[in-house]
Amino acid sequence: MKFFIDNIFFIAIALISGGALLWPALTQRGKRASAQEVTLLINRSKATIVDVRDAAEFATGHLPEAKNIPLNELSERVGELAKFKTKSVVVVCKTGARASSAAAKLAKAGFTDVVNLDGGIAAWQKAGLPLAK
Repeated sequence: MKFFIDNIFFIAIALISGGALLWPALTQRGKRASAQEVTLLINRSKATIVDVRDAAEFATGHLPEAKNIPLNELSERVGELAKFKTKSVVVVCKTGARASSAAAKLAKAGFTDVVNLDGGIAAWQKAGLPLAK
């Protein structure tokens, strides 16, 4: 007990640091899939790809046949995706952070199978998969 009292400051720092490391994993929304899993999903079920980056980022390269709906416009433009509510929708951004928010918005809008590309376009490129321009 004396150890805990003498080192309460260091114990608190360790707990806060651990919580900060776990926070991103605990706040992830929706299903996540690797670039290879997304490739299989696209090939097998004809999944719809939604790229939530802005138009300038989208123009630098995107997944083939991706629809560009920037995250800040998604709430207003979700109707464009209504016919895909019962199909797989893959959400993509640069690193996966914006896609996580977009996946939550789509799930709230009633989409049944929303998948976030884990690592985003960066992971897609790292896996050596093609981009369209």
